[in-house]
Amino acid sequence: MDILINKALAGDTRAIARIISLIENDDPVADGILRRIYPLTGKAMVIGITGSPGAGKSTLTDKLIESFRKKGKSVGIIAVDPSSPFSGGAILADRIRMQRHTGDQGVYIRSMGTRGSLGGLSRGTREAVLLLDACGKDVIIIETVGVGQSEVDIIKIADTVCVVLVPGMGDDIQIMKAGIMEIANVFAINKADKPGVDRVAAEVRLMLELVRDKAWTPPVHLTVAENGTGVEEFAESIMKHHEFVKNSPEGTRFEFRRLSSEVEDILLKNLTRKAEKVWQAHKSRELMEDLAARKINPYTVSADILRKLFPRTEDNQGTKEANTSDVTPNN
Repeated sequence: MDILINKALAGDTRAIARIISLIENDDPVADGILRRIYPLTGKAMVIGITGSPGAGKSTLTDKLIESFRKKGKSVGIIAVDPSSPFSGGAILADRIRMQRHTGDQGVYIRSMGTRGSLGGLSRGTREAVLLLDACGKDVIIIETVGVGQSEVDIIKIADTVCVVLVPGMGDDIQIMKAGIMEIANVFAINKADKPGVDRVAAEVRLMLELVRDKAWTPPVHLTVAENGTGVEEFAESIMKHHEFVKNSPEGTRFEFRRLSSEVEDILLKNLTRKAEKVWQAHKSRELMEDLAARKINPYTVSADILRKLFPRTEDNQGTKEANTSDVTPNN
């Protein structure tokens, strides 16, 4: 493990890829690696790119890579793709679009499949960000699958969330449904050479006026990712927001919220592992037949598993409930 970690920290792309694969496969070794590298994290600028499918997120990300490389910054890309229904692996559309950067030693690109995970991210996205941060990437860009009503998990990881919209796709309605107005720090109205772009930009600015109660007002940029129009200004706003976050109370609140979310996710992951092990040991053909015959219900089975996981907690809770039931409420 030490050799693998040292190679990754030295920039060995194969070692980085190997560790991310361990993370994605939920290998127990990955936890030890993450504990080792965690003190080296917290330096990178983490950017989330989200938006409706077809908005041009990948092309815009490709141009952002070019912009940050011109500034001398190393870049890590995590492109979250839909998973193949057959292999469970990522469908590598985004990596194909960005392949012109694959020969650049200052750029690392990894596609990760959602593997059934909701929120627009892969289950190992947060850990992959930590790894690329520890390995010295100055900028880490996460491109999510797309915007949906539940796909706002990017705010738990990214310092700056960028929402990409396009005219003619009903994005104004979609972003209101998805709650994106609350998480977006920078907007890009992409494909700005198409009709209707001014209307979309005006509607976004109007909605921002209605909900504006923050120290930072998200700027709205018109971009044409295909030819790079507006991308430099878009990148400048991202860096300005990063500086704002670093030097304001908002940044401290964000960091605390992110760390709290990180601990919660690790707790849930470990509890799920333990619960699955207890369930596998508890499960039998007889039990499954009783469930199928409705002689027992899943709620009772789950309660039995929880008692095995937390025997003392359950006993104490039962005592409290028993004591409470003896108390006559005041009229």
